[in-house]
Amino acid sequence: MKPWQKTLLKPHTEIVKAIEIIDSAGLQIALVIDEQDRLVGTITDGDVRRALLKGVDLQGPVTQIMNVKPIYVHADVSRKNILEVMKDRGIRHLPVVDRELRVVTVETLDSLLDNQTQPNLVVLMAGGEGKRLFPLTKDCPKPLLKVGPKPILHTIIDSFVAQGFRHFYLSVNYKAEMVEDYFGSGSDFGADIHYIRENSHLGTAGALSLLPQLPQEPFIVMNGDLLAKVNFQHLLDFHYSHGADATVCVRQYEFQVPYGVVSVENENVRRIDEKPVHGFFVNAGIYVFNPSVLDSLKRDTHCDMTDLLKKLLDENKSISAFPLREYWLDIGRADDLERAKHEFLTNFSS
Repeated sequence: MKPWQKTLLKPHTEIVKAIEIIDSAGLQIALVIDEQDRLVGTITDGDVRRALLKGVDLQGPVTQIMNVKPIYVHADVSRKNILEVMKDRGIRHLPVVDRELRVVTVETLDSLLDNQTQPNLVVLMAGGEGKRLFPLTKDCPKPLLKVGPKPILHTIIDSFVAQGFRHFYLSVNYKAEMVEDYFGSGSDFGADIHYIRENSHLGTAGALSLLPQLPQEPFIVMNGDLLAKVNFQHLLDFHYSHGADATVCVRQYEFQVPYGVVSVENENVRRIDEKPVHGFFVNAGIYVFNPSVLDSLKRDTHCDMTDLLKKLLDENKSISAFPLREYWLDIGRADDLERAKHEFLTNFSS
């Protein structure tokens, strides 16, 4: 079976199956076909993320989230024209159909381009003291703590490099020389690494004001103490498709109140909910910013990421939310570090 044939599914298929296809088939798209094998819809990772934000039941049929007006080309269209369609429409995968709208193949932008290197800059925040992990961080900065066979930050950079990203800035402060000595120029890691040296702690966003040049493309910012299995191309595609100034990765977080919650109105009990569960989206510490966002920062001035995002909202800038459905763990405490060590082989063995 050819790879594109694995992306085909029927309208009654559950959404979770479409997610499995998008993640495993390699083409990052699922194609919905009718009983006559004609293309009737497409599902991309962006469609899934939007469904998550809306709280759509993932056990429901794919017809709930599919694009019912899919973009496609006919089989007699040249590869040059296919590439032009992809660039004009801002898409990375395009079904090719015959005159009866039956799928004959799927073209991808990567297969049509010679250069697979991503132009987007990646900024990794690696300057924190890791106070909650003391004494482990007494003689070692948190990003260099080992999880599995290598430091956390090494795993992060490997993940980006494996997806075609080569251009990095590491923001360093606490024990900066240890981070610089470990990664050097980045050549041993398949990367081009430069450093932003904070003379004082500038918060989780302030170091961005010290970038020596304005990026030409939207750039990714990520905390240097995260383990996450993120498809960063999906993240960028989502950012581009929403025309946002900034995109924030979010995780769903739930907690259960350990008591019966009583709703009272005018001294009268209106409802009692026994141990209700509340759900929220929380900041996952991974972002995409347009270069213009840097105009909202004062050079060499302390600024936390939450403050930057609030300022962007005050300036009427557009911020989109990208819900993570993949493995993610913030290593902020000793028990998180132990959990990461136990889960590393399962999630990062390949």
